[in-house]
Parts: sequence; structure tokens; C-alpha cells
Amino acid sequence: MLGKGWFPDQLGGLDRYFRDLLEHQPETSGVVIAPASGSPERLVAVSRHDAFLPWRLLSFSRAARHAAREAAVVDAHFALYALAPLLSRRLRALPVVVHFQGPWADEHVAQADGSALRRSLRRALERTVYRRGERVIVLSSAFRRLVVERYRVSPWRVRVEPPGVDLERFSPGDRREARERLGLGTCPFVALSVRRLVSRMGLDTLIEAWAQALPALPRDAQLLIAGEGPQRHALEELVAHGGLQDSVRFLGRIDEDALVDHYRAADVGIVPTRSFEGFGLVVIEAAACGTPTIVTKIGGLLEAVAGLDRSLAVRAGDVPALATRLAQAARAGGLPSRPATRRFAEGYSWLGVVQRHRAVLREALAPEPAERRMRVVYLDHVAQLSGAEIALLRLVTHLDEVEPHVILAEDGPLADELVQAGLSIEVLPMPERARGLSKDSVTARAVQLGVVLATAGYILRLALYLRRLRPDIVHTNSLKAGVYGSIAARLAGVPVVWHVRDRIETDYLPRAAVRLVRVMTRRLASKVVVNSHATMATLDPASQPEVLYSVVSGALAAPAHLEPREPGPLVVGMVGRFAPWKGQDLYLRAFADAFPDDDTRCVLVGAALFSEHDFDQELHKLAHALGLDGRVEFRGFRADIWPELARMDILVHASLIPEPFGQVILEGMAARVPVVAADAGGPAEIVRHDVNGVLYRMGDRAALARSLRELAEDPERRQRLQDGGQFTVAAYDPGVVSLRLQRLYRDVIRSASIRA
Repeated sequence: MLGKGWFPDQLGGLDRYFRDLLEHQPETSGVVIAPASGSPERLVAVSRHDAFLPWRLLSFSRAARHAAREAAVVDAHFALYALAPLLSRRLRALPVVVHFQGPWADEHVAQADGSALRRSLRRALERTVYRRGERVIVLSSAFRRLVVERYRVSPWRVRVEPPGVDLERFSPGDRREARERLGLGTCPFVALSVRRLVSRMGLDTLIEAWAQALPALPRDAQLLIAGEGPQRHALEELVAHGGLQDSVRFLGRIDEDALVDHYRAADVGIVPTRSFEGFGLVVIEAAACGTPTIVTKIGGLLEAVAGLDRSLAVRAGDVPALATRLAQAARAGGLPSRPATRRFAEGYSWLGVVQRHRAVLREALAPEPAERRMRVVYLDHVAQLSGAEIALLRLVTHLDEVEPHVILAEDGPLADELVQAGLSIEVLPMPERARGLSKDSVTARAVQLGVVLATAGYILRLALYLRRLRPDIVHTNSLKAGVYGSIAARLAGVPVVWHVRDRIETDYLPRAAVRLVRVMTRRLASKVVVNSHATMATLDPASQPEVLYSVVSGALAAPAHLEPREPGPLVVGMVGRFAPWKGQDLYLRAFADAFPDDDTRCVLVGAALFSEHDFDQELHKLAHALGLDGRVEFRGFRADIWPELARMDILVHASLIPEPFGQVILEGMAARVPVVAADAGGPAEIVRHDVNGVLYRMGDRAALARSLRELAEDPERRQRLQDGGQFTVAAYDPGVVSLRLQRLYRDVIRSASIRA
């Protein structure tokens, strides 16, 4: 094992992680820069951290070559010291596992090193080391994305392995006794931040948030900041300027025994990091002592608390949001309980970490096993949480025979959701003039030469990248991704599954685009998958499409965690992206007709995502013109729609042209909300009239109003439709759909190998 320093002689997450990993693996030896007090004999400490850099590197390299004489694999933890040994003849013959715990070059920039030359040299050094590894271990999915995007490491070689915590040392204890030992005996509320005092840690944001929250906190509340660093003087001045000396204390460096006492004494931990946080080991240490931690949504911090309580994460640098969460933490029930927090931490035992680490080392010794999961690259041109993108997110998380990697053409909310789901993703940006090309502009005359050239350049870049990645399959998820992705995949020699989620018909696309897509799906796709029979009917039968319905992940369990509707006026709602063809205007008019003068509530959940923001404003004006002020509520976009569905008594689906599928209908059924939908396209395949929902003639305002009024007046019918909807949802279970897709993948791979 090639490290950097030895904890606690060197205070850093990397050094602590290295020490714990080495101590829990008695079969390993290691090399670090001295001092290394209390280290085992199998660790060699050379030079000193303040020694001349070339001498440090020479001493470290010599010791590493000597230690590697009996090694089967090299485990490198710090790029600067690992580079020379890994390039030496002795270590070049050994397989290498590299740990990535942060972008070293960019961290120096964040600490005010503005030299572009030094940054370039450091990044080149890091890239050399990471690409040398047979496997690269990262602490979080957020850092997996970083190492793939920034250092161009193959996603198939990256493994996410969170750190461990010493559950015996960091354990719950008597909070009152801990506070007595620390002189906090009468303090009603204690917040603790254990951080190195540098700019990227965001401690200035914490101090400002503390000042804002203080009036809402118990009297004599205390904020304790433990750690040292170059920013201490500036932070102390900030505290003095705000008159916070009585409630904020700087503790300096504290030893491990005192650290445990501080964790036990605190009501809540705070990690306000502004940038570059791989995981946040202090979050798990505090949790092992029973103390939950408020974090920022940076790097792996959200992943570190997601399994406990996602509300513990706030936006980085957002002083009001952090102040509000601090005030909530001081109230009864504002934090997870201490026993629940300890149980959460027990999932990070070092026994499990070491077992997984050894498995990665074995992979490095045999990097291409005879049997492995199918490697599939998923392509999408957008990163908004629209229907197709939500469907992709829900499906990919259930493919246990697939090693997925998602490539998006833009950054956005979908990228964040994929990371939080533990998926491998990266953004390969497409020029906006190509990515933002409207479907209505796809005609022989309208497409500009610049757009064609930008698209062609992206296709070539993607094809070269796919050739390097060598996936088993490329799966395109959107219409544009199907166009550019199928060409790139064919150029790279990779079979392509084209997932068509739009009706390829002239009521949705220009005639030229319809012809183009039909030809391309027939000529370029190895297999065409469609989301409904309605979509399949719009394609050339020669492309032999196969219907694969979208899944509603977690739908069957959804009613169990939804709170019962509170008594009150009937609520009729519509959920979906605001777009003219989605029919929100038809819904508002039909609602006004059905309920002209009672207290029935009208709810719209959604927002305009692409070029439809004018339509959003038109809907607000229409609601006012119809006299619905006070009864209509525009709820905006919601990533989690289950609480919104829980408020509704009737769900409306009002598309003005046939909907390709209509997954929100299934979500409504899963949440036990009776559904009223247009009788065309995918919804007509899901809904059986008066069995699991109500169908009305598409676009017919009077028919929709009549259906709403009749259903509102018949609670027994609504109950019967709820029961029918629950039965319907079972056919869209993720397990069923994922098995079909994985079987399709195997068939495509088999056919491709036969042709080869």
C-alpha cells in the first residue's frame, strides 16, 4: 500500500482511511512519509513532509520498490508519491489498484494556488496514475462521475466503495457525562463542525448561517469548530464582527479521544463544504456516536446521509437554507433519533469495507473474468426530468445483469438523480445549436449547415469514445439520442438498441423527420424497443419493434407510505410537463365546466421544460379568466410526486394528440387515485373503461367535464376504480420488465457475435 501520511501525525481523511485500511488487513505492508508514530512494523515511513520534494519522492520510490518484492498487487492512495514507483520496472509488472479521494490539482486551485502551469502538471500526473490502475476505487458515485469525466478513466474500471468507521471507538455514550468533561454541562443545544480551516470547507457560510439561526435556537446554544488551518484568523474575525464570541468557539486540533466526546456531546454535526468532498468520513464517525450531521449537496455528502435522512442535505453556500435547517434541528423531532443514527452507521463497519476491498484486489489480479455483467452505455440528449428520462432512471436501477454507464449530452437534474441512484454517469456536452434543435425545424430546408457540422462532429467524437469504451450494447433513450447514437454506435462497431418513446407520426413530427426516423430505425438499429403498441404502429414494421412498457419503480409500495387524505373539498389534479399538446388548457376549461360554483379544488403539478414557457404563462391567465382564482393551485415541478398524488381524489390525463405511453397514469393507479384519460395512444392500452379508470373522447371538453362531474358524485365508483388500478400496476413491476430487457440484450449480443 502506497500512502501519503500516517494519521494522526498527518490530519486528513486520506491519511485516516489509509491507516484504518492497512490496520484491518494484516497481510499488507505499506509506505508513507514520516512521521508515523505507533505504526506497525509492516509500515515503512521515509523522509519527512517538510523535506525537499525531490528527496521525498526519491526516498518514497526507493522504499516502495523494496516493499514490492513480495507483493502480488499495488494499492496506491496518493498520486504524487505513487507516480515514480508505478513507472519503475519492478512495479510495472504488478497489477495496480488506485484510490481516488479527490481532485488534487483542483483542490490546490480552491486553496488559492492560481498557477495554470502547476494545475496542468498536477492533473497530468493524476491522469497518468489513475489510468495505470486496473481498478480505481472512489468513495462515492459523485466521485466516480468526476474521475470518469475529468480523467477519462473507463467506467468499467471504477468501483464505488464507501469508507468504514471504527464502531468500537466511535460509539454512543452518556451525552451528559461527555458535556461535563467538555465544560458544556448546561448548554441546551450543541452544534459541532470538525473541518480543516480552509476556504473550500465553507465555514464562513456556517458562521453566517449560525448568526441567522441564533434567534430561533435555544438560549446559550453553542457552535464548536474543531480543526486548524490557514483560514482560522479570518474566521475568528468573522465571528467577532458578528458579535458571536459567546456562542461560537474554535477548539483547534483535538485528539481522537476528545473527538469521540465531542461527537457524543453534540446534538448535530455540520459539514458545510463548498467543493470537493468525496464522502465525508466525519459524517459516519458522528453517526456511530449517535449524532446526525447536516451536510451540503457537494460530492458524496448527500450519498453519506441519504440512507438516514435526505432532509439533512442543503444546497452548498445557501446561508438561509442552512440557517433554517439548524433551527429545525433544535426543535423536537427535527433530527433522526440517536438510536436510528447509530443503526445507520453500523452499515459502514470495517469488516464489510475490507471484504469489498479484497474483492476489488482480486478483480485487479484478473481484470477480465470469463463471466461478467453486460456493459451497456445509455445515451440521452437531455438531463431534464421529463417522461423518457424518468423512465430511464427507474429502469436502469433494476438491471442486475447489466453494468450500466449513462452518457448525457448536457448536465442537469437527471445527472444528479442518476448519481444519487448509484449509477455511473458522465456528461459529454453537445453543442447547444445541435442539442437544442427543435423537432419542428427538422426539414430538408430548415436545418442549417452549422447544425449539421456540429452534430457530425459530436457523432464522430462519441464514436471514438465508444470504440475506446467497448461496451456490449448502446441503448439510446430519446429520439435525438437515437439519431446521433445509432450512427456513432455503428461507426464504433457496437450493436445498438433504439428505444422509441415518441409516436413517429406527422401529428407530432415534421414529415421529413418521420421519414428519417423510420428509415434509421430500420437500417441502423440492432433492435427497436417501443413503449406501447400505439408507438409501434407508427414505425415501419420491417424494423420489427418490440413493446417494452415503462416501469413504475416502487409503485406497489407507494400507497403504504402515503398519508391518508385529510377531510376537505374534492381535489382534481393533473401531473405532467406543461406543453400545449399535453392539454392543461383543456383540463382547466373542463374543470371550470364541471365544477362552476362549488369548492372543488384544481391542482396542476409540473412546469415548462423546453421552449414552452409562454404556455405556462398562458395557463395562469386562463385560470384567472375562467374564474378559478382561489380554487386553482399551480404546484410547479416535483421530483417526488407521491405526496402530490396523495392530495388528489381524481387524476386527469388530457393529451390532445395520442400519448405514446402515459406513465403518470400508472403512478396515479399505484397511489390509489382514480384516473380519467383520453381514449387514444398508450393510455388506452393501460386504462380499461370503468374497470381501472375512465376514458373519454380525446380533445372533447364536454366529455371530459361530464366524466369529472360523474366521478366526483360517485365515491363508490371511485373506490372500485382504485381497486382496479392496483391490480393493473402489478403488470408493470420493475422485476418483470427488467428481465425481458436483459433477455433482449443477450439476444442482441448473441446475434452480433454470430455476425462478427
